[in-house]
Amino acid sequence: MNSRTISSTQLLAAMLAGFALRMFFIAHRPFYSGDTHFYEELARNWLDHGVYGLFVNGQLLPVDMRMPGYPAFLAAIYEVLGRSRTSVLIAQALLDLITCYIIAMIAARLAPAAKQATVASAALWLAVLCPFTGGYTAAVLTETLATFFTVLSFYALMCALTDPSIELAGSDASGAALFPFVRWVLLAGVLAGLGTLVRPETPLLLAAAGVVLCIRWRRPADWRKLALAGTWMALGLLLPLLPWAMRNARTLGRTEFLAPHYAESRGDFIPRGFYAWTGTWMVRPRDSYIVPWKLGNEPIPTETLPNSAFDSDTERARVESLLSRYNNGLKMTPVLDHDFAALARERTARHPLRTFISIPLTRAAALWFTPHIELLPYSGELWPPGDRWRSNRIDFGVTLALGILNILLIGLAIAGAWMCGSKPGLALAIAFLGIRTAFFTQMQSIEPRYMIVCVPILLAIGAQAWAVTQMLFFSREVKAPGPVALR
Repeated sequence: MNSRTISSTQLLAAMLAGFALRMFFIAHRPFYSGDTHFYEELARNWLDHGVYGLFVNGQLLPVDMRMPGYPAFLAAIYEVLGRSRTSVLIAQALLDLITCYIIAMIAARLAPAAKQATVASAALWLAVLCPFTGGYTAAVLTETLATFFTVLSFYALMCALTDPSIELAGSDASGAALFPFVRWVLLAGVLAGLGTLVRPETPLLLAAAGVVLCIRWRRPADWRKLALAGTWMALGLLLPLLPWAMRNARTLGRTEFLAPHYAESRGDFIPRGFYAWTGTWMVRPRDSYIVPWKLGNEPIPTETLPNSAFDSDTERARVESLLSRYNNGLKMTPVLDHDFAALARERTARHPLRTFISIPLTRAAALWFTPHIELLPYSGELWPPGDRWRSNRIDFGVTLALGILNILLIGLAIAGAWMCGSKPGLALAIAFLGIRTAFFTQMQSIEPRYMIVCVPILLAIGAQAWAVTQMLFFSREVKAPGPVALR
């Protein structure tokens, strides 16, 4: 078997196993949220009325609150297969299996030539059997589609970073000689642009590629190549976004390439001061439920806040006074938000290292190490373990099992990264994981689901370590006709 192939028999077996796992989630653990209804309404209105918008007080109004990629995906499925959520979920399951195959291709490119077949097989099986990404195929949410485009763009960038023309320097780096490299970076930009139409933070991958290329081409002799790569990546990114920006300019009177940061409508008041205050103490995912997600809908009792929200009894009394003003009418006014902003500035001035270092690092740990149970009917709480075990053994057991699996996956990726050496793809992966993590530590809520897009990269890296075990199931050659080339 060629070192960069997976036998068609093994590929079929893996795909069937992966499909069975995803059908289990679809049949027994489908998930729908408020965002689900939002995306579905956008898709229906687009199909029925030709307007990308929502009904407000009985009137259909065009909006730009969400990027149009996922509603377009839903609309396409509705048009072809009918307006069934099950059809959407099955389509997502099939799309995710394609993502699993691309993960195997990425893993093969990270591995030494002699181990590419073993590593590709390991990555394929890890991907199809991963419950974290597989579970999201049973949710009418953007994660599966966003992951698909991110992984595709990552693969194109890996091909660019390993293209022989990238080593040309000085006068040898002519436009014609660099065409293969330019082709890959342009394709990566286009794929990232398509992903941006689904999730607006997708260009973070291109930012990671920019960091890697700036370090690699830091010498003046290579700056021409650096400018060329940046130009074509930016062009590729803009091409899919131009129709969206033109639509916004024509329909809404403003040229916007991305959806608003807070998914707000024009003229909506955003309580940035309040969010700045929560940013000085909020580090746990469950805090999102008790504070920012209640804003405008429910009271926020002071006693539900953790002790870290106050530096003194005087500050506790001040926060209680501010929250009582909010609780009286469930409305965050500009004046009240200004007072929260002042409190945030005072807390930051007293403990700048806490706000700018300690809290982001703690949030990063929460994003990565919180058990991925957000789609499952379990609490996700493990402490205190004795009480949790006695109150609900199934809840505790599932949460613990998924938490351990998540830690094992991260540990496997760390071991795999050690074995990758100085592979260009590893530098890109590390830059991407770091930039994306840093970005989401600054959001107004803490949601581990934002790391789901990173899981395929961890699997591809982790497969490097998994393959070293030379387990019989992954390392034996299956002699079967029709190998599928990983090229």
